[in-house]
Amino acid sequence: MAKIGIDVRCLTEGRRTGVEEYTINLLREILRFDVQNEYLLFLNSWKDSRTDLAWLKEFPKVQIKRFKIPNKILNFCFWYLNWPKIDRLLGGVDVFFMPNLTFYALSRKVKLIVAWHDLSFERYPEMFSLKRRLWHYLVQPKKICRRAEKIIAVSQSTKNDLTGLYEINSEKIAVLYSGIADKFKIIDRNDKKLIAVKEKYHLPYRFILYLGTIEPRKNIISLISAYNQLRIWARKENNEDLHKYRLVIAGQNGWMMDRILKEIENSPFCEDILKINFIEEEDKEYFYNLASLFVYPSFFEGFGFPPLEAMRCGVPVIVSHSSSLPEVVEDGGILIDPNRPSEIAVAMREVLTSPILRADLIKKGLKQAQKFNWRKSAKNFITYLNM
Repeated sequence: MAKIGIDVRCLTEGRRTGVEEYTINLLREILRFDVQNEYLLFLNSWKDSRTDLAWLKEFPKVQIKRFKIPNKILNFCFWYLNWPKIDRLLGGVDVFFMPNLTFYALSRKVKLIVAWHDLSFERYPEMFSLKRRLWHYLVQPKKICRRAEKIIAVSQSTKNDLTGLYEINSEKIAVLYSGIADKFKIIDRNDKKLIAVKEKYHLPYRFILYLGTIEPRKNIISLISAYNQLRIWARKENNEDLHKYRLVIAGQNGWMMDRILKEIENSPFCEDILKINFIEEEDKEYFYNLASLFVYPSFFEGFGFPPLEAMRCGVPVIVSHSSSLPEVVEDGGILIDPNRPSEIAVAMREVLTSPILRADLIKKGLKQAQKFNWRKSAKNFITYLNM
């Protein structure tokens, strides 16, 4: 039996972006699957954690080690002093798993496994704030790669970036795909909660959905431009059906979102663009089910949870032909050039006006999304851990 430490500091804020989604779901299935090893979770937050971890009580071989050290002080100590050693704070571990990039300090004897989601900060530094770029500089991602005994890449695209940009030996990198939660599925149209969610968020009857962080990298401005073009076509063609579709942009606010908000305000169809800042986690699958179309024109993704979640819910998707998205979506969606809003608009019109294309995309999307589940991800993780 081995003692395995897992860094869960990313869960302290209570957010559910890609990294948090990955950590929670993978951890839950690892603990269900692995009954031999002992797990020690490293959690540090000066303030009370906003994440409910009560569900961990059902697993007898897991302990949460909570610390209340101010994060800035702890990170400075990790960075400048290489102290304190996390493994010693945990009482000793054989392996330490970091599900995301962050500051740390470990004893030399401890094996380090790191999960890499993407290298967007290297590919598109201009899409990150100065503060975020400084953080990446100080955390020294390339040095973490070299220290790690094993690296998990969530896609082949991410592995290619690690070997190409950081010149990391490909033999110590394994591509272990993330999963999609079972709750994402087609919901009966008569489900009472479906109606309740529609009313709760004041959703229109027909709408095109974007769900994700509101930031430049997600290319929302191109989506708005494409929607404007779609509505102009609908007006010129006197297409009443196409004219009824609204655009819903939902997700947590990121940085540099003022320009995105300005783009919405300047749209001639701004009254038909709905911006929703926050969706309750338990409402997400209903959101997807209510949408007519899901569009995700992101410039860069390490994996891409939202398109697969939408596909599992029986919603046709349009995604960028860039980074990991063609790899995970394959023929389950329409691939577009994220730099060409007109191409996005054409794809949107085709899906919304062709029942045959729509049905084909839904069928292929459901089949493709079934390939990704957290049980498989957890089993692959344990196998990789024991290699």
